[in-house]
Amino acid sequence: MFSVKPMKPTFKSYLPPLQTELKQIPQPPIKKLEARLLPGEIVVNEVSFVRKCIGADSSHGDLWGKLICTNFKVSFITHDALPMQVPPLLTMLISVLFSQRFQVANRLLGEHDVPLACVEQVVTVNDAKGKQKVLCSNQKLKFNPTELILYCKDFRIIRFRFDEAGPQSAKKVCLAIAHYSQPADPQLLFGFEYVGKQYYGSLGERVNGVDPGGGLQMPLFDRPSEWDREIKRTGAAEWRVCSINEGYVVSPSLPEYFVVPVSLADQDLKQYLCFFTAHRIPLWCWNHPNGSALVRMASISDPLQQRKLDQRICSAITKSHPQRSDVLKSDLDKNLPNIQDIQAAFVKVRQICVIEPFEESEEKWLSSMESSRWLEYVRAFLKHSAEVVYLLEGKHVSVILQEEEDRDLSCVVSSLVQLMLDPHFRSLTGFQSLVQKEWVMAGHRFLDRCNHLKKNDKEESPLFQLFLDCVWQIINQYPAAFEFTETYLTVLSDSMWIPVFSTFLFNCPQQRTENSMDFAQSKCISVGEEKALRFPPVWDWSQQFTPKDQALFNNPMYVGKGATCVQNGAVKSFRRTKKNYSSTLRGMPSSLRNILMDGHDSLTLTRRNSLVSRLKPDFSQIREVVESPTERFFRDWVSRPADLQGMLIPQLLPSHLALWRLYFLRWVPEASIPKGGPVTAYHKLSQLADEVEKLQSQLRQYKGATPASTPTSNAPPSDHSRMYFKAGSTHEPSSTPEYLSSSFPFSPVGNMCRRSILGTPLSKFLNGAKIWLSTETLANEAL
Repeated sequence: MFSVKPMKPTFKSYLPPLQTELKQIPQPPIKKLEARLLPGEIVVNEVSFVRKCIGADSSHGDLWGKLICTNFKVSFITHDALPMQVPPLLTMLISVLFSQRFQVANRLLGEHDVPLACVEQVVTVNDAKGKQKVLCSNQKLKFNPTELILYCKDFRIIRFRFDEAGPQSAKKVCLAIAHYSQPADPQLLFGFEYVGKQYYGSLGERVNGVDPGGGLQMPLFDRPSEWDREIKRTGAAEWRVCSINEGYVVSPSLPEYFVVPVSLADQDLKQYLCFFTAHRIPLWCWNHPNGSALVRMASISDPLQQRKLDQRICSAITKSHPQRSDVLKSDLDKNLPNIQDIQAAFVKVRQICVIEPFEESEEKWLSSMESSRWLEYVRAFLKHSAEVVYLLEGKHVSVILQEEEDRDLSCVVSSLVQLMLDPHFRSLTGFQSLVQKEWVMAGHRFLDRCNHLKKNDKEESPLFQLFLDCVWQIINQYPAAFEFTETYLTVLSDSMWIPVFSTFLFNCPQQRTENSMDFAQSKCISVGEEKALRFPPVWDWSQQFTPKDQALFNNPMYVGKGATCVQNGAVKSFRRTKKNYSSTLRGMPSSLRNILMDGHDSLTLTRRNSLVSRLKPDFSQIREVVESPTERFFRDWVSRPADLQGMLIPQLLPSHLALWRLYFLRWVPEASIPKGGPVTAYHKLSQLADEVEKLQSQLRQYKGATPASTPTSNAPPSDHSRMYFKAGSTHEPSSTPEYLSSSFPFSPVGNMCRRSILGTPLSKFLNGAKIWLSTETLANEAL
């Protein structure tokens, strides 16, 4: 057969053809997943197709991206947005927390970044082989990891999965993180590379004329003039600045300049120093307006010289007192827990808050928290500091805080005493100068206590976190007395793990000078007339946060010296009116106060007209107790309303001390309270304070303006508010924002990813590994 040739179409259409396919919309070019690097930061290793776990039981909502290890941080780069479709257990939490973005952005770190100094442990897992390993520096890994778990010092647990990633690349990244998170030498900490590149050029000149810390409006106590100003501020006329340690020739752990009694000559000090531990002779801390002095010193190493030196030192301190009052010594090593006990308590609290299931309503959880003894140690330091306050304020005597090396417990007590007595240290600038003076310049071992080099776990101890917890307890009782907030304290603690600040990087100023000089020589960096590289202090918050985010540090309730208020249309200074409260909790009977100070915490205070008050035999026995001078002092103080610009004594009953939730529980999703917690009150008070500031500004403008230039209601107000939350217009709703929670401004989503407790408990899964769990827990939960 012949094939029929198809006919050509003869009809021509003059209509445009139908669009049967959707026109492809041009997509913007996808940015490469690259880490944002700081000066001196380099990429060590990276792996793509990594999944960051968000939920513990399911992969729904996890983020995909690239995991990068640099010489500064572990960085996870992703194009994915934070998940909105997740397992039912987290649906409500994430929808509330991430309806709007609220995380405070750190200028040095990205949203998913973790500083290597913050990494406590690196755990690799292979699901198929059922193996797990805690990686240390320069260790080999015999299996290809399918999962990486980072345990962080700020209580975060972050998990990454390598199901789609290259096995060798995943292994190299894990080994790199383990290696660079455990540097063998202080000069391998990232801060040295950062300072060398950021502030110094190739010829040693300042880059753009930048001086790290040069714009601070607070003393760093590294020069005699700043000590002189502190002497004048406190009225310590009989004390002087001593420079015998200039160049650290006398003691490597002391500052170059410190304050001593006028009656002690430099020649005498040089003779005495060899008898003190580490040559740490007595240091002046603070002077009371009545002339009493607070002094700290190390123990005397030579028992034969003990009495002789005590007499000479006490005699010199007595001569500095206008009334020649006595000098009392407080042995901190005998009266307070040691650094090992504090570390053990901190580890237990971390286990309870992070590792174990969070069920705050259960008595077991509360009893476990009590058995950790953390709050007991917080109370011990507050109680001892209050007793020193009584000696300075009530008995008008000078006090010497003595410790073996005068570098740990004395830092906590001396700071708390000054915080209770001097309102200057309750301002933001004053508090920072207090930490700089009593911790940094006094030679607290931040390098060892933070365990930045991971060399000796026995030297690690959270003394600075303990101090911040004590400060929070006082803020919690007297919130209007402090210019700063608990957010500031939490961020300050987190800054310990960003290794670019001189504040938390060294054991003493001499160590910073010596190491930075060696580093400058090895890198051929000329420091000019300076002795060493100048590291930026943490107090320059503009390095980490924008001015708006720094507003979270400001307390809207703060009643500072000379605070203003509006009264009858006039702006006047705030004055507290004194009243007598006879039946309030602050006016408790002295006998009850005696029981409190003696440590009998089981006593419960009741109202005057309650049924319990009918138990006359019990109360009659309490009233028979003879009142001591200490009890009378505290009774007189608690019978008056608190003077926020005067002495503050914290209440020490168990009901007055609480767990610092924002610090310990901010990453725990189960503990987050949507639209709840202290932040809701902070939100309202900030708006009120902002509105008051605007009204005061309008009043000042109205009084100083001519009728022709009177501001109208339509004029836009100038934004000089110190508050994070601004006052809205009268037409705008003032309800609590949906994104607020008790964890604000932190987010638990993606930062607390524990394996399922119901499936495979983490303690069983990592049985035998050196993790946060105690040995007893590992033994009880062994497979």
